[in-house]
Amino acid sequence: MNVLDLDQLRTFVAIAEMGSFTAAAEVVHKTQSAVSMQMRRLEERVGRPIFTRDGRQSRLTEDGRRLLEYARRMIRLNDETLAAFLDPGLAGTIRLGIPDDYADRLLPMVLAGFSRINPAIDIYVDCQRTSVISEMIRDGALDLGIVSYGASLSGMAEMIRREPLYWVSARDHCTHELDPLPLALGPEDCCWRSEAVRALDRVGRRFRVVYTSGAALAQTGAVLAGLAVSVLPESALRSSMRVLGPRDGFPDLAFTEIGLIRAEHAKHPIHDALANHITTSLGNLSVASGPMSVAAE
Repeated sequence: MNVLDLDQLRTFVAIAEMGSFTAAAEVVHKTQSAVSMQMRRLEERVGRPIFTRDGRQSRLTEDGRRLLEYARRMIRLNDETLAAFLDPGLAGTIRLGIPDDYADRLLPMVLAGFSRINPAIDIYVDCQRTSVISEMIRDGALDLGIVSYGASLSGMAEMIRREPLYWVSARDHCTHELDPLPLALGPEDCCWRSEAVRALDRVGRRFRVVYTSGAALAQTGAVLAGLAVSVLPESALRSSMRVLGPRDGFPDLAFTEIGLIRAEHAKHPIHDALANHITTSLGNLSVASGPMSVAAE
């Protein structure tokens, strides 16, 4: 029987997550030619093409998208298995901060797997905005934080996931057709709000911010009620939302990055265990999305 190479699968997942062979090569610490060679060997191993050319881009084939799901599961299971034998005696309490933008979708995925392999570690979760989490980390009130990574946190946080931002409205409403466009966004220092405003200004689209809240649930509630349009990262999308794009008159948005921030005092093995699990879980996270495309090399 053919045996899949986990190193090749990690590279494959990195390409899908980062959007290009070049960026993936930096993540997996390989040359671009080595990455290309790995993908050719992976295609030979599965016996199916996993990339197809589409103009200047390489796009995942249907088999490539299927393989991506299996690859993420295999990597996650491998890492959980190794972690279970590294230090089965870990015990203690960890204080974790996370914005509620991410908590609804990401937190169950992160904590479920971690608790299975570390049943004696208790996790106290505090949902706050990124700016508040970073302050609490500096003050020692939190041990670890999952945050929206940006220039202000450069050198303090580690970028662990990159995903696109999307314009969203309620699936059963036509709010996106209103003029001026009603928006539900975060406070003025929110990087997603800044990106939305810049994008609309570029295309000359009239808008007004009708709902402002630091709580993601309040923004989502306004969207689902058909009262406003908002911007959300890929991992926060819901099935009852409509994703809006250029065909609807909405410009593409930049990618957003999720980071992991760690307090100076958080040096115990239990902190290492959770930090490593978060990095692996979010890096391999599978979310519902359309066909993935990879930038041409």
